Amino acid sequence: MQTDQILILAILACTVGLFLWGRWRHDLVAGASLLACVAVGLVGAEQAFAGFGHPAVITVACVLVLSRGLQTSGAVDALTRVVLPSKAGPMLSIAALTALAALLSAFMNNVGALALLMPVAVQIARKQSLAPGQVLMPLAFGSILGGMTTLIGTPPNLIVSGFRQELGGAPFSMFDYTPVGAAVAVAGVLLLVLGGWKLVPVRREAAVEGFDPGAYLTEVRVPEGARAVGKTVREIETLLDEHDAQVVGMVQAELRVHAPNPSRVVRADDILVIEADADVLSEVLARLGAKLEEDVPSEPDDADATDAGSNDTDAHDTAPTPIDDATPDGDTAPDDRSDDARTPHADIVLQEIAVLPGSGLAGRSASELDLRTRYSINVLAISRAGHRSRKRLRSQRLQDGDLLLVQGTQAAIAAFAAEFGGVPLAERALRIPDRRKAITAALILLGAIIATASGLVPAAVAFAAGVVASMALRTVPPREVYGAIDWPVVVLLAALIPVAGAMESTGTADLIARVLFESVAQGHPVIGLVLILVVTMTLSDLMNNAATAAVMCPIAIGAAGTLGVNADPYLMAVAVGASCAFLTPIGHQNNTLILGPGGFRFSDYWRLGLPVQLLVLLVSIPMLLWIWPL
Repeated sequence: MQTDQILILAILACTVGLFLWGRWRHDLVAGASLLACVAVGLVGAEQAFAGFGHPAVITVACVLVLSRGLQTSGAVDALTRVVLPSKAGPMLSIAALTALAALLSAFMNNVGALALLMPVAVQIARKQSLAPGQVLMPLAFGSILGGMTTLIGTPPNLIVSGFRQELGGAPFSMFDYTPVGAAVAVAGVLLLVLGGWKLVPVRREAAVEGFDPGAYLTEVRVPEGARAVGKTVREIETLLDEHDAQVVGMVQAELRVHAPNPSRVVRADDILVIEADADVLSEVLARLGAKLEEDVPSEPDDADATDAGSNDTDAHDTAPTPIDDATPDGDTAPDDRSDDARTPHADIVLQEIAVLPGSGLAGRSASELDLRTRYSINVLAISRAGHRSRKRLRSQRLQDGDLLLVQGTQAAIAAFAAEFGGVPLAERALRIPDRRKAITAALILLGAIIATASGLVPAAVAFAAGVVASMALRTVPPREVYGAIDWPVVVLLAALIPVAGAMESTGTADLIARVLFESVAQGHPVIGLVLILVVTMTLSDLMNNAATAAVMCPIAIGAAGTLGVNADPYLMAVAVGASCAFLTPIGHQNNTLILGPGGFRFSDYWRLGLPVQLLVLLVSIPMLLWIWPL
């Protein structure tokens, strides 16, 4: 081996290792890999950032923007209302939902399609008396399967198309993926519907009913001379830290305050609403010098009944009626605010929020986000991989796939979820906010698809034109365009494309291909095709699918050259394999997104995922050999 080959293999091994470790974000790892290649001279400095202008990268960014137009305009809600049956059994409901997810994922971002349908899936599960995971896992897998059916369905398809173009041929067209992808998707959806959902482990529902935010929400009165008098809410919570208690509301000067501002000062005769376990209440009272006012069990049914405006006067008398505690700019509101500033008690709700992969919530805590001051929201509980946590919720750092139980007004929770990338799982009305924009957004996407499929213009140009049209016609407001783009994915692709080029230019891809296919495949093209698919599927279960495609495409091309066969079936095998991450919650963003709401554990995915991956292997190999002969 030459020095350049040793260097690129070392960098590639470190890159894959960091991807598998998962401690650093994928875009950070990819950027470090690119800079390492530049530092050792494998990639020229002038070519280091050429990947940002690569057609695949441009197309991915544009498709994400057009997907946002479909979401915000209500086009997907309209389709959901038409397709999903109102009265059906579990199998038909799961079939309709999974098929719709596969259809949407063929033409829009997979994560966006799943996020739109997750609230519907949770409602179907409750209606059919199923565990949420039994509907969510088929939904997630169906959205992944649907993405492999078109050029724009998933980033790996665009990457594979770009590598084919670099071979000197034309890139794959919009529907070149459809014969193989559709066969695999149909077979996979049928497996999911005809009994696959029964293989999903039944876990305790990670919903409001399944949370245990504390044994009691206890009202305590602060008497004259108590230790708590004159202290701020923040200082009181510091005193309560060791008891895992927190202040979730208060009554001050006859005003009932929800999610009190941390800087609010506690006065004599104030009532604090404290969330704490029953066995530490006496210590909490001693710490504050407070007296027990009223014990209110924090049962979800009671909370829901109260939030719904129960006519039970006792419930209203003993529970504080929250009001907003911050002005719009986040400053503390004066204590003598007028009655028109009050928030009706019925507006305060408990709601679940799923943390989207790569959202602004990941890696941050409730206290860092300043949720009380900015949004008047309380975080009452966190579910992570099916395990509920009450330990210092304010300081616990969130992760992708976490499920939060929050308390606040519907408007505050919606604003919080929209800003930070969360999916509210409460029931929602399926309606069209703007019929004209919904139709316009659908027509723009359809026009871009037709322009690409007909060969009139390259995909990047067609979808860029679609983005301009969306901005001009306001289906996606210009100020939201850049927020619609998943920048970590864009940076990941742009950084790895030059790294993959270095693998080719140094002959490393050919070297790996020769070792693998001369020693393992023994020079047999069909065995080589199976090997490419299996290796790609395995890597995709452990690391980002776009990264998997970028790493495997040069190897697939080298393998075809070593075996003296057409490279197209090998590239298509990479596209299929990179889209088939069903064994772990980390292989695909959609698997991560359902981790909390489904109450899943890491080991739960293989029970349904392994049969799906075996089916993909059995269906795709004959289809690849038929549609793309060696």
